[in-house]
Amino acid sequence: MATAKKTPAKKAAKKAAPAKKAPAKKVVAKKAAPAKKAAPAKKVAAKKAAPAKKAAAKKAPAKKRTPNAAFMKPLTPSAALAAVIGHTAIPRTEVVSKLWTYIKKHGLQDKVNKRNINADDKLKAVFGKAQVTMFELAGLIGKHLS
Repeated sequence: MATAKKTPAKKAAKKAAPAKKAPAKKVVAKKAAPAKKAAPAKKVAAKKAAPAKKAAAKKAPAKKRTPNAAFMKPLTPSAALAAVIGHTAIPRTEVVSKLWTYIKKHGLQDKVNKRNINADDKLKAVFGKAQVTMFELAGLIGKHLS
């Protein structure tokens, strides 16, 4: 019986043999020079065309905003408010503007927190308290307009 035993050296050679094979080389075709120059030109043209479409889309829905008639309606102030802004009937927006000019003129805005307004004697009659925030201002004025 002449069966040959495999030696460890032969086993290692068989296992290592497949690992030693070089991978197949891939052939990559080179692009021609004129094709490279033409491709960027197309991209530039496409980029320039895109913003024109966006600008046209923005111009279509643009409408001029009309003011609300309720804000422009002249209202007569109460006696307490008239002492600050005057007796003539003026729109609500003008009442707020005149109040702010009065506040700035007399230095009634709080020095530390500018959102607060410190009321003097005339404004205490309108506000009902010594200090209010600027966000409360419109609500407190509405009670004195008719």
